[in-house]
Amino acid sequence: MEISLPTAPPSKYADEQQQATFYQQFLAQMGRTPGVIAAGAVLSLPLTGAEESTGFFIEGQPRPPANQIPEADYTIVTADYFRAQSIPVLQGRAFTDADNPSASRVIIINEALARRYWPNQAVVGKRLTVGFEKEPREIIGVVGNVKQRSLMVDARSSMYLPLLQRPTGGMTVIVRTSGDPAALAAIARAQVHAIDPTIPVTKVRTMDEIFSASVEQQRFSMLLVGLFGGLAVVLAAIGIYGVMGYTVTQRKHEIAVRMALGAQTNQVLKLVLKDGLLLGSVGVGIGLIAAFALTRLMRSLLFEVRPTDLQTFVAVSVGLIVVALVACLVPALRATKVDPLVALRYE
Repeated sequence: MEISLPTAPPSKYADEQQQATFYQQFLAQMGRTPGVIAAGAVLSLPLTGAEESTGFFIEGQPRPPANQIPEADYTIVTADYFRAQSIPVLQGRAFTDADNPSASRVIIINEALARRYWPNQAVVGKRLTVGFEKEPREIIGVVGNVKQRSLMVDARSSMYLPLLQRPTGGMTVIVRTSGDPAALAAIARAQVHAIDPTIPVTKVRTMDEIFSASVEQQRFSMLLVGLFGGLAVVLAAIGIYGVMGYTVTQRKHEIAVRMALGAQTNQVLKLVLKDGLLLGSVGVGIGLIAAFALTRLMRSLLFEVRPTDLQTFVAVSVGLIVVALVACLVPALRATKVDPLVALRYE
């Protein structure tokens, strides 16, 4: 499991290299803690909407006009961040502690950026210049896409810079654990205070909580849709039952005649259910056509579910047909229990 520990070194860490050293010390201690699989830090945590973007220039290509400079999101990470977040390294390698200020300048990009500007090419070894820097960086790896804003927004082109080469404060520490993250949170706080007791640990959240918070609005919208949908199903069931019940009641005279002439109860029931199934199927067919048209409006509320999900449509259709059959069966059973002579005399 993963926990997020946002920390903000106080003003005494004014030098950015001191801030980077603080994170390196804390991550080294966390990495030696039992139950910790990996510990890393990132400037902009995924699914929180926090992001920074900048232009960049690809080495070997003519510099585009100012209004056509390509842009990508960027963030700053530590060496073990990708392992802590289970972000796969698709090409090349991840950062290491050897990617320090004295080493050659390096960068990692995501799959979306690689596919857009180097389709069907080997990306490792290419060089680009980040907009706010003067010297180019060598691409040493390509990692999987990460949704930075929300689950509803496709992953954008992104670049990752190593903390040791771009030191900064305000990082968020990510710890991947094999045990209970709540128990590890107390240990993490103690280790932060062991390095510097003046540094506050402002927030401790599991990644499940971060994920839940990122879809809070969509969850509320779907709750409302679900409530109204459930109410609509209940009203539809009542309506079907009422219509089919009225239809069967109108045929009570016919049923009585058939039974007086020797028809068996099961034969009458089959006849009624057949007619009910036909009417129910026609209604469901019309409803499916309307549903296919309207569900596309709900696309923004769905995640990894198609608006025309076959299983959902089949389940709802079968459910409504079953309701229609029950609506026919109940009044039909009542009608078959009526004495045919009494029913004929009444008519």
